[in-house]
Amino acid sequence: MRPAILFPLFADIRTLPGVGPKIAPLLERAAGPAVVDVLWHLPTGLVDRRFSPSVADAPEGVVVTLKLQVLGHEPGRTPRLPYRVHCQDESGPIDLVFFRVKGDYLERQLPTGEMCAVSGRVERYREEAQMAHPDHIVPLARFDEIAIVEPVYGLTAGLSPKTVAKAAKAAVAAAPTLPEWADPHLVAQNAWPDWRTAIARAHAPTDQADTALDTPWRSRLAYDELLANQLALALVRAHQKRRKGRTLKGDGRLRQKALAALPFDLTGAQKMALAEILGDMAVSGRMQRLLQGDVGSGKTVVALLAMLNAVECGLQAALMAPTEILARQHFETIKPLAEAAGVRFAVLTGRDKGKTRQTMLDGLASGELDLVVGTHALFEDEVAFRELGLVVVDEQHRFGVHQRVAFSAKGLSEAGEVDTLIMTATPIPRTLVMCAYGDMDVSKLGEKPPGRKPVKTVAVPLERLDDIVEAVRRQIAKGARVYWVCPIVEESEVLDLAAATQRHAALAEALGEARVHLIHGKLKPAQKDAAMAAFVDGPPGVLVATTVIEVGVNVPSATVMVVEHAERFGLAQLHQLRGRVGRGADESSCVLLYAQPLGATAKARIEILRETEDGFRIAEEDLRLRGAGEVLGTKQSGLPQFRLADLAVHADLVEVARSDATVMLERDPKLESERGLALRTLLYLFARDEAFKLARFG
Repeated sequence: MRPAILFPLFADIRTLPGVGPKIAPLLERAAGPAVVDVLWHLPTGLVDRRFSPSVADAPEGVVVTLKLQVLGHEPGRTPRLPYRVHCQDESGPIDLVFFRVKGDYLERQLPTGEMCAVSGRVERYREEAQMAHPDHIVPLARFDEIAIVEPVYGLTAGLSPKTVAKAAKAAVAAAPTLPEWADPHLVAQNAWPDWRTAIARAHAPTDQADTALDTPWRSRLAYDELLANQLALALVRAHQKRRKGRTLKGDGRLRQKALAALPFDLTGAQKMALAEILGDMAVSGRMQRLLQGDVGSGKTVVALLAMLNAVECGLQAALMAPTEILARQHFETIKPLAEAAGVRFAVLTGRDKGKTRQTMLDGLASGELDLVVGTHALFEDEVAFRELGLVVVDEQHRFGVHQRVAFSAKGLSEAGEVDTLIMTATPIPRTLVMCAYGDMDVSKLGEKPPGRKPVKTVAVPLERLDDIVEAVRRQIAKGARVYWVCPIVEESEVLDLAAATQRHAALAEALGEARVHLIHGKLKPAQKDAAMAAFVDGPPGVLVATTVIEVGVNVPSATVMVVEHAERFGLAQLHQLRGRVGRGADESSCVLLYAQPLGATAKARIEILRETEDGFRIAEEDLRLRGAGEVLGTKQSGLPQFRLADLAVHADLVEVARSDATVMLERDPKLESERGLALRTLLYLFARDEAFKLARFG
């Protein structure tokens, strides 16, 4: 039950002054539905209205507050012309300019002959001073009301700064004094204020430095949010560890057959990760492990060997991928190894219908099938396993903590819950791993199998597009297959598709229609298969693709990757795309086409990509350049959406919060001490973190 002291903060935003039926949806879009969401909606800057020069000394483009006498009104001669209010001070004249404003309203607000105070930005028009649509207009007696510092909040269309500032002020007033949950030594060491003082100070900056992310009050709030996140994940982790699992310790006979069929030896990183996974499976507690691997590091082979361990114990195993293309890629990768091991396996996706599908379902239910690879179709109600021992989920950064827990339900039996292995080919910075996967153990593949050649990476301005098309023509003539990835257009699937369709048409005209293929998310599965088959098995050519699908098909003969408008992609995305080439014996290259002028961040991104192929270094740089909110993509839901913490700035606080949460739960597992009860309040305060919903502390 939520502590009564927090009730005012979880009231509807309509309880705040000035937030009626029309404003509430706008404020909810900008901040959230509850008063506490307005508290978390911190200022991003400020406007200083204390500068009050004379008209003659007012600098252009700077916010000023002026003391003026109203001389007269001049309505526009036509509706398109502005309404002007002529004013002056002792140093000279200035016009207040308005568009589409009723004159009678302005005459009441600015009576001729009266003194007034106005605040806004001064401009020069034909050498004359003017101020268009002042932010504030009050009688001179109320000058002190507007000559102040105003916080600047994020807005949405139709929402005024005044409305948000008024709501935020009321939300701060409603914030109660809460019991201290932070360690007193940590608070003293960092000179942090208490929670309520910190939130009030964050909403009342007095200069630009007050809005910085490293101020004592903002650091305090970031720590609070991170502590809630780490505490919730630690509680989930403890809860999951207490749940009964199976002891899976195979005899190695199937794994040895698969290893003998491999054309190469496992890398040291693969051996270490496999040992960690098998160690987890061999104990009675339920395994929850994340397998991180760079592009081409051999995650699928490690996952297969873990699955074979489950089969050696008489159980079944399943590998789930987010798309049909990736599911079939995994199936083709493990097929020769599974055949060598002598296990029965199949691939099941949403497209499988009728008798074929029923045969697979019967095989899973009877135990005739040992391994299955598929999409989310594996977890539909009609899919039943005889006894599932291990679930492997690929690219799990698309899901959150809640889904991780749900994945194991298919294997629930009297013998215990299914072990879960999560894989991701997106190297994730350590701080993000702790925040998004703190409920799991982590293995890391940092090596690539022998034989993988480096990919030559070049950056070329879009003005040289014709040169690149000609270079692609030459490569095709030599037998190369080329990926051409079209740009992200405002994250719009429709616009992305349009861009890809246009590029496909242009390349088909230049290179020949038979050599240029198109694949995107709107195609039916059979159409995707046909396009992919034509690219892989047909004459050398180009595959044009959007970014709404995975381009993750293993085509060793593909040696060129062209990324159009590379400046619109994140580092991790570019690294993933580059990893689609360089998989065969031939030299490969990646061409980053960019629009000029190239911004500082985009330039740094491209330079880093040219310097290194280390996905983990690239991930850390991506976090530094873009911030946590975008690293895994705005549509990904596995990462908590922090409102107060910025992981690029507060990375050190993640470590502190993780350590504090661990120590506190070791001392007080049920959070029953005085500080434990304060931590319960903290968890309720940040109850929108999905991990919290699974944190069972009483």
